[in-house]
Amino acid sequence: MATSETASRAARAPMRRADGSPIRVLVVDDEPTLTDLLSMALRYEGWEVKTAPDGRQAISLAREFKPDAIVLDIMLPDIDGLQVLSRVRADGADTAVLFLTAKDSLDDRITGLTAGGDDYVTKPFSLEELVARLRGLIRRSIVSITDENDPVIVVGDLSLDEDSHEVSRSGELIELTATEFELLRYLMRNPRRVLSKAQILDRVWSYDFGGKSSVVEIYISYLRRKIDQGRTPMIHTVRGAGYLIKPAP
Repeated sequence: MATSETASRAARAPMRRADGSPIRVLVVDDEPTLTDLLSMALRYEGWEVKTAPDGRQAISLAREFKPDAIVLDIMLPDIDGLQVLSRVRADGADTAVLFLTAKDSLDDRITGLTAGGDDYVTKPFSLEELVARLRGLIRRSIVSITDENDPVIVVGDLSLDEDSHEVSRSGELIELTATEFELLRYLMRNPRRVLSKAQILDRVWSYDFGGKSSVVEIYISYLRRKIDQGRTPMIHTVRGAGYLIKPAP
Protein backbone atom coordinates (compact mmCIF):
# COMPACT_ATOMS: atom_id res chain seq x y z
CA MET A 1 0.00 0.00 0.00
CA ALA A 2 2.86 2.37 0.85
CA THR A 3 4.35 1.78 -2.58
CA SER A 4 1.00 2.58 -4.21
CA GLU A 5 0.68 5.81 -2.21
CA THR A 6 4.22 6.83 -3.15
CA ALA A 7 3.49 6.22 -6.82
CA SER A 8 0.28 8.22 -6.53
CA ARG A 9 2.12 11.17 -4.98
CA ALA A 10 4.78 11.00 -7.70
CA ALA A 11 2.10 11.01 -10.38
CA ARG A 12 0.61 14.13 -8.77
CA ALA A 13 3.95 15.92 -8.49
CA PRO A 14 3.54 19.47 -9.83
CA MET A 15 4.85 20.02 -13.34
CA ARG A 16 7.20 22.98 -13.64
CA ARG A 17 8.70 25.04 -16.41
CA ALA A 18 12.36 24.51 -17.31
CA ASP A 19 13.34 27.46 -15.06
CA GLY A 20 11.43 25.96 -12.11
CA SER A 21 8.56 28.45 -12.26
CA PRO A 22 4.90 27.34 -12.36
CA ILE A 23 3.27 26.19 -15.58
CA ARG A 24 1.23 29.02 -17.13
CA VAL A 25 -2.25 28.35 -18.53
CA LEU A 26 -4.60 30.80 -20.22
CA VAL A 27 -8.32 29.90 -20.05
CA VAL A 28 -10.55 31.58 -22.65
CA ASP A 29 -14.33 31.29 -22.27
CA ASP A 30 -17.22 33.75 -21.91
CA GLU A 31 -18.89 31.76 -19.12
CA PRO A 32 -17.58 33.14 -15.78
CA THR A 33 -18.76 30.09 -13.84
CA LEU A 34 -16.77 27.81 -16.12
CA THR A 35 -13.59 29.91 -16.08
CA ASP A 36 -13.78 30.13 -12.27
CA LEU A 37 -14.14 26.35 -12.01
CA LEU A 38 -11.29 25.67 -14.43
CA SER A 39 -9.06 28.22 -12.73
CA MET A 40 -9.62 26.56 -9.37
CA ALA A 41 -8.84 23.10 -10.77
CA LEU A 42 -5.70 24.23 -12.59
CA ARG A 43 -4.38 26.24 -9.62
CA TYR A 44 -4.82 23.08 -7.58
CA GLU A 45 -2.25 21.58 -9.95
CA GLY A 46 0.15 24.31 -8.85
CA TRP A 47 -0.16 26.21 -12.13
CA GLU A 48 -0.45 29.94 -12.73
CA VAL A 49 -3.76 30.75 -14.45
CA LYS A 50 -5.15 33.78 -16.23
CA THR A 51 -8.56 34.06 -17.88
CA ALA A 52 -10.05 35.98 -20.80
CA PRO A 53 -13.79 36.35 -21.61
CA ASP A 54 -13.35 36.99 -25.33
CA GLY A 55 -10.99 36.52 -28.24
CA ARG A 56 -9.35 39.94 -28.37
CA GLN A 57 -8.47 39.91 -24.67
CA ALA A 58 -7.14 36.36 -25.15
CA ILE A 59 -4.77 37.49 -27.90
CA SER A 60 -3.51 40.38 -25.79
CA LEU A 61 -3.03 38.17 -22.72
CA ALA A 62 -1.28 35.48 -24.76
CA ARG A 63 1.30 38.02 -25.91
CA GLU A 64 1.84 39.37 -22.38
CA PHE A 65 1.47 36.19 -20.29
CA LYS A 66 3.24 33.78 -22.71
CA PRO A 67 1.30 30.71 -21.52
CA ASP A 68 2.51 27.13 -21.85
CA ALA A 69 -1.03 26.06 -22.76
CA ILE A 70 -4.32 27.68 -23.74
CA VAL A 71 -7.76 26.24 -22.99
CA LEU A 72 -9.76 27.89 -25.76
CA ASP A 73 -13.51 27.91 -26.34
CA ILE A 74 -14.36 27.87 -30.05
CA MET A 75 -17.53 29.97 -29.61
CA LEU A 76 -16.63 33.44 -28.26
CA PRO A 77 -18.65 36.70 -28.28
CA ASP A 78 -16.33 38.65 -30.61
CA ILE A 79 -14.01 36.50 -32.72
CA ASP A 80 -14.06 32.71 -32.61
CA GLY A 81 -11.41 30.47 -31.11
CA LEU A 82 -10.06 29.46 -34.52
CA GLN A 83 -9.23 33.10 -35.26
CA VAL A 84 -7.63 33.47 -31.84
CA LEU A 85 -5.44 30.45 -32.55
CA SER A 86 -4.49 31.86 -35.95
CA ARG A 87 -3.39 35.16 -34.38
CA VAL A 88 -1.44 33.38 -31.64
CA ARG A 89 0.35 31.20 -34.20
CA ALA A 90 1.04 34.27 -36.37
CA ASP A 91 2.92 35.74 -33.38
CA GLY A 92 5.25 32.74 -33.59
CA ALA A 93 3.97 31.00 -30.46
CA ASP A 94 3.79 27.19 -30.53
CA THR A 95 1.75 27.11 -27.31
CA ALA A 96 -0.24 23.90 -26.76
CA VAL A 97 -3.95 24.56 -27.41
CA LEU A 98 -6.86 22.55 -26.03
CA PHE A 99 -10.18 23.50 -27.66
CA LEU A 100 -13.49 23.53 -25.83
CA THR A 101 -16.52 22.95 -28.02
CA ALA A 102 -20.21 22.46 -27.40
CA LYS A 103 -20.57 20.78 -30.77
CA ASP A 104 -20.57 17.01 -30.58
CA SER A 105 -19.52 16.62 -34.20
CA LEU A 106 -16.36 14.91 -35.40
CA ASP A 107 -16.08 17.40 -38.27
CA ASP A 108 -16.07 20.35 -35.85
CA ARG A 109 -13.41 18.73 -33.72
CA ILE A 110 -11.23 17.89 -36.70
CA THR A 111 -11.58 21.50 -37.88
CA GLY A 112 -9.98 22.62 -34.62
CA LEU A 113 -7.16 20.13 -34.94
CA THR A 114 -6.59 20.99 -38.59
CA ALA A 115 -6.39 24.69 -37.67
CA GLY A 116 -3.41 23.90 -35.44
CA GLY A 117 -5.03 22.91 -32.15
CA ASP A 118 -3.48 20.03 -30.25
CA ASP A 119 -6.57 18.50 -28.64
CA TYR A 120 -10.21 19.16 -27.73
CA VAL A 121 -12.88 18.32 -25.18
CA THR A 122 -16.61 18.51 -25.81
CA LYS A 123 -18.87 20.27 -23.31
CA PRO A 124 -19.97 19.03 -20.87
CA PHE A 125 -16.66 17.51 -19.78
CA SER A 126 -15.09 16.19 -16.59
CA LEU A 127 -12.46 18.34 -14.92
CA GLU A 128 -10.31 15.26 -14.34
CA GLU A 129 -10.25 14.46 -18.05
CA LEU A 130 -9.46 18.04 -19.05
CA VAL A 131 -6.60 18.32 -16.57
CA ALA A 132 -5.20 14.94 -17.67
CA ARG A 133 -5.23 16.02 -21.30
CA LEU A 134 -3.60 19.34 -20.44
CA ARG A 135 -0.87 17.58 -18.49
CA GLY A 136 -0.18 15.40 -21.52
CA LEU A 137 -0.03 18.39 -23.88
CA ILE A 138 2.23 20.39 -21.59
CA ARG A 139 4.51 17.44 -21.00
CA ARG A 140 4.98 17.04 -24.75
CA SER A 141 5.50 20.77 -25.24
CA ILE A 142 8.04 21.69 -22.59
CA VAL A 143 9.37 18.53 -20.97
CA SER A 144 11.76 16.38 -22.96
CA ILE A 145 12.17 13.04 -21.21
CA THR A 146 14.41 10.54 -22.95
CA ASP A 147 15.42 7.05 -21.95
CA GLU A 148 18.76 7.26 -23.75
CA ASN A 149 21.82 9.45 -23.25
CA ASP A 150 22.05 10.65 -26.84
CA PRO A 151 19.26 13.16 -27.50
CA VAL A 152 19.67 12.95 -31.28
CA ILE A 153 17.68 10.24 -33.08
CA VAL A 154 18.69 9.51 -36.67
CA VAL A 155 16.79 7.47 -39.26
CA GLY A 156 18.35 7.67 -42.70
CA ASP A 157 18.81 11.34 -43.60
CA LEU A 158 16.24 12.42 -40.99
CA SER A 159 17.41 13.61 -37.57
CA LEU A 160 15.51 14.70 -34.46
CA ASP A 161 17.12 16.42 -31.46
CA GLU A 162 15.10 15.79 -28.29
CA ASP A 163 16.88 18.58 -26.41
CA SER A 164 16.61 21.41 -28.93
CA HIS A 165 13.44 20.03 -30.61
CA GLU A 166 15.11 20.60 -33.99
CA VAL A 167 14.20 18.29 -36.85
CA SER A 168 16.03 18.20 -40.17
CA ARG A 169 16.14 16.09 -43.30
CA SER A 170 19.26 16.19 -45.47
CA GLY A 171 20.34 19.19 -43.41
CA GLU A 172 17.16 21.17 -44.08
CA LEU A 173 15.37 22.31 -40.91
CA ILE A 174 11.71 21.30 -40.59
CA GLU A 175 9.32 23.12 -38.24
CA LEU A 176 6.88 20.91 -36.31
CA THR A 177 4.19 21.57 -33.74
CA ALA A 178 4.53 19.92 -30.32
CA THR A 179 2.15 17.11 -31.27
CA GLU A 180 3.80 16.53 -34.66
CA PHE A 181 7.18 16.38 -32.91
CA GLU A 182 5.97 13.80 -30.39
CA LEU A 183 4.44 11.65 -33.13
CA LEU A 184 7.62 11.77 -35.21
CA ARG A 185 9.74 10.99 -32.16
CA TYR A 186 7.61 7.91 -31.43
CA LEU A 187 7.97 6.71 -35.02
CA MET A 188 11.73 7.35 -35.06
CA ARG A 189 12.22 5.61 -31.73
CA ASN A 190 10.73 2.54 -33.43
CA PRO A 191 12.22 2.49 -36.97
CA ARG A 192 10.98 -0.25 -39.32
CA ARG A 193 8.38 -1.25 -36.71
CA VAL A 194 4.68 -1.09 -37.58
CA LEU A 195 2.82 0.98 -34.97
CA SER A 196 -0.95 0.63 -34.80
CA LYS A 197 -3.31 3.60 -34.48
CA ALA A 198 -4.19 2.41 -30.97
CA GLN A 199 -0.52 2.37 -29.96
CA ILE A 200 0.01 5.84 -31.39
CA LEU A 201 -3.08 7.23 -29.65
CA ASP A 202 -1.97 5.77 -26.34
CA ARG A 203 1.63 7.03 -26.62
CA VAL A 204 1.15 10.42 -28.27
CA TRP A 205 -2.26 11.50 -26.95
CA SER A 206 -2.22 9.43 -23.74
CA TYR A 207 -5.90 8.55 -23.83
CA ASP A 208 -8.53 6.69 -25.80
CA PHE A 209 -10.05 8.77 -28.60
CA GLY A 210 -13.27 6.78 -28.39
CA GLY A 211 -12.51 4.91 -31.58
CA LYS A 212 -12.13 8.10 -33.61
CA SER A 213 -8.64 7.25 -34.77
CA SER A 214 -8.89 9.61 -37.74
CA VAL A 215 -6.85 12.07 -35.67
CA VAL A 216 -3.85 9.78 -36.25
CA GLU A 217 -4.43 9.86 -40.00
CA ILE A 218 -4.63 13.67 -39.88
CA TYR A 219 -1.31 14.04 -38.08
CA ILE A 220 0.40 11.42 -40.22
CA SER A 221 -0.67 13.47 -43.25
CA TYR A 222 0.80 16.60 -41.62
CA LEU A 223 4.12 14.83 -41.10
CA ARG A 224 4.17 13.49 -44.65
CA ARG A 225 3.72 16.99 -46.06
CA LYS A 226 6.61 18.26 -43.97
CA ILE A 227 8.95 15.25 -44.01
CA ASP A 228 8.27 13.47 -47.31
CA GLN A 229 6.87 16.02 -49.77
CA GLY A 230 9.22 16.35 -52.74
CA ARG A 231 11.46 13.60 -51.37
CA THR A 232 11.55 9.82 -51.31
CA PRO A 233 8.93 8.82 -48.71
CA MET A 234 10.04 7.61 -45.29
CA ILE A 235 6.62 7.33 -43.60
CA HIS A 236 4.65 4.34 -44.84
CA THR A 237 1.14 2.98 -44.30
CA VAL A 238 0.76 -0.76 -43.73
CA ARG A 239 -2.87 -1.30 -44.65
CA GLY A 240 -4.91 -2.73 -41.79
CA ALA A 241 -1.92 -2.60 -39.41
CA GLY A 242 -0.61 0.93 -38.91
CA TYR A 243 2.37 3.10 -39.82
CA LEU A 244 6.14 2.82 -39.87
CA ILE A 245 9.15 4.95 -40.68
CA LYS A 246 12.28 3.67 -42.39
CA PRO A 247 15.25 5.17 -44.25
CA ALA A 248 14.57 6.16 -47.85
CA PRO A 249 16.25 3.75 -50.31
